Amino acid sequence: MKTFQGYARANGDFGIRNHLLIIPTVICSNQVVNRIAQLVPNTVAIPHQHGCSQIGADKDRTFEVLAGTGMNPNVGAVLIVSLGCEVVDPEQLAAAIRRTGKAVEFFDIQSVGGSVKAIQHGADIAKRLRVELDAQPLVEVPYSALRVGVKCGGSDATSGLASNPALGVASDLIIANGGGIVIGETTEIIGAEHILADRCVNAEVSDKLYAIVNRFEREVEKVGADMRGGNPSPGNIAGGLSTIEEKSLGCISKCGTAPIQGVIEYAEQLPGAGLYFMDSPGNDIECVSGMAAGGAHIVCFTTGRGTPTGAAVVPVIKITANQRMYEKMSDNVDVNVCGLLTGEIDLAEAGAWIGQEIYEVAAGKLTAAEIIGHQEFSINRIGPSL
Repeated sequence: MKTFQGYARANGDFGIRNHLLIIPTVICSNQVVNRIAQLVPNTVAIPHQHGCSQIGADKDRTFEVLAGTGMNPNVGAVLIVSLGCEVVDPEQLAAAIRRTGKAVEFFDIQSVGGSVKAIQHGADIAKRLRVELDAQPLVEVPYSALRVGVKCGGSDATSGLASNPALGVASDLIIANGGGIVIGETTEIIGAEHILADRCVNAEVSDKLYAIVNRFEREVEKVGADMRGGNPSPGNIAGGLSTIEEKSLGCISKCGTAPIQGVIEYAEQLPGAGLYFMDSPGNDIECVSGMAAGGAHIVCFTTGRGTPTGAAVVPVIKITANQRMYEKMSDNVDVNVCGLLTGEIDLAEAGAWIGQEIYEVAAGKLTAAEIIGHQEFSINRIGPSL
């Protein structure tokens, strides 16, 4: 598993997919980008609710996530569709993505004459870009180039007991081979943050980890809420999780035992090899979208209750240790490590299975979510709408 075939990018990165990404700068462009994607095969659109009536850090957040998604190494070229009067500047967005060396084009709906003309205009551009991407050759990619996000959702007792620790073994294997791991979900390390802090490479990283947890707790208090009303969720509780601390102890086991090299902001670019923590919500789609915007190639997603979601530009590998859920939702699962709880396999074997699946997906194998067509995308908000 030292190399696999992928796509070389002009900035030295490697992609494991070769997506043509169509980005709406604002909610008003969603229908146009969706129709373009329907007309041009092998394109990915990322409709969202934002891009207008935003100010300050909240406006910046939308820009950063859209730019980061376009910069993701799994994206080969980008078409940006704006309305023409929103707060996200398409020219600036294109310039940010072009720094990676990939082809980026943009236009606005108002200038080309409305939605119908914009759909045809965009489809013509997309067809041309897709032809150029299809001509790109595959190259040998070192396994050490992989950056993998680790996430859990729809968690139950089997998550913390089996699938999360198994993913932790796979995380250690990736890091041992020179790759990178990013874990997020600030909401789901509360009560166990001191354990992660003890693994930080220095006091500066440890202090930042505590700071983002404190920042989140202050935000919850500011609106007069109690996070215990939503975490653990009703599904988590029905699945056997009783407290935030119990959930958090299971959550942090996904990232293995390596030292934490740094703490980064939501959608911030991953610095490279080793283990990093990204400040992100526990919300499945927002968290995965932030990891993709940060440059992850793949996200490994454990679930005990079952969740079908995928992502727009990164393959999402679903892992479970709940046999009953697997029997009901096997179409949504990529790796079944239920044998850990029956003694049929040990932790090292389960971790190796996940590691092998990561390698095969990096080499081109489609995940269940990709086959079904899941392309979820969402941007985490941090401010009010005007």
